[in-house]
Parts: sequence; C-alpha cells; structure tokens
Amino acid sequence: MKTIIHWVVSALAILISAYVLPGVHVDGFLSALIVAVVLGVINVFLRPILIMFTLPLTVLTLGLFVLVINGILIMLAAYVVPGFAVDGFLSAFLFGIVLAVVSAVLQSFKGE
Repeated sequence: MKTIIHWVVSALAILISAYVLPGVHVDGFLSALIVAVVLGVINVFLRPILIMFTLPLTVLTLGLFVLVINGILIMLAAYVVPGFAVDGFLSAFLFGIVLAVVSAVLQSFKGE
C-alpha cells in the first residue's frame, strides 16, 4: 500500500512541477503515473552506474554534477514515455530541481 501511495504522490509532484515550468508537458495523470514508474526504474538501475562513473567529476563539483545527471535521466524518461515531453536540457535540469522540492513538500504531508 505504501508503494502505491508513494507512486501517486510522485505522479502529483510531476504534474505540479510540469504545471509550474513552461518547458515541460505532461498529457494527463496517467502519463504522470507512467513517468513516475519510469523515473523510479531509471533511478534504481541507471543512476547509480552513472554516478559511479562520474564520481571524480561529482567530487570536484561538490556534488552539483548529480543535478546534471538528473537532467539527463529526465530527458531519457521524456524520450521513453509518449505523453511526457521536455523542451531541452535546461527545462529538464530545472524540472529535476522543482520535482525534488515539490516531492519533499508532498512527502511531508504523507503520514506514516
């Protein structure tokens, strides 16, 4: 049950972030749910590998390169999911930052 609630909260965060940013487009709630699943799968399997390969650059930039990796992974999700579109890297980069903030706010309302 917690997984489903987390999935729905992530989809709401995606919808809110896409509404706030002009360069990100989500067709509807179903597309947001699919994006939440795809981003979850990408973050579980691909993100640790990319962070490991770029560890020297990440350490050199004091961890800020992880935001670039997030932008690249969001662009990959936009390429995979048909109802989700990102205009460019800057939009994906900002979407990653806004999505993290909105997710944190929505997760704080979720009870244990």
